[in-house]
Amino acid sequence: MIEIRDIRITLPPWVGAFLSDWPETFEDDAAAMGLAIALARENVRQVGGPFGAVLLETSSGRLVSVGVNRVLASHCSLAHAELVALGSAQQTLGGYDLSALVPGGCTLFSSAEPCAMCMGAIPWAGVGRLVCGARDEDARAAGLDEGHKPADWVRAYARRRIAVTRDFLRTQAAAVLADYAESGGVIYGPRSH
Repeated sequence: MIEIRDIRITLPPWVGAFLSDWPETFEDDAAAMGLAIALARENVRQVGGPFGAVLLETSSGRLVSVGVNRVLASHCSLAHAELVALGSAQQTLGGYDLSALVPGGCTLFSSAEPCAMCMGAIPWAGVGRLVCGARDEDARAAGLDEGHKPADWVRAYARRRIAVTRDFLRTQAAAVLADYAESGGVIYGPRSH
């Protein structure tokens, strides 16, 4: 008989201490993206994947949750930084629609553009604004497979009233991906058949 188990994806123990050096409220996009990139870089240092995400209350800049890539540590392909940040917020707040749970709505800062999987989860979670650092091609240059994404994904998000800012601190965010690949970080994702 097959054993049925719960899915458990947790943030690594170092995150709490790491966040103690950051504010609880962010005054601008640069500070929030700085945290997403710093989380990605520290996650690599801690032998995790090279992605970080920060979820803020849009109107106040208050930190709602964070995420880092936990695919390798959790043995779960769902554990992308964006999904960890969104899932943490949803479970903490007790619902799946963050637009209804967070006064003023949510902005998701991601160290890289969403992959195909995360792209679908962002509207479902009720995110109203997405700010991305590195581009899809930066992740692919590091050897990471982002899945099939429509060329007009930004327009598709706009039709759903999700504002997108791309290339925000791209050089710094892309450097984390490049450093990960150059240091021999595990390249994970779907196998070509």
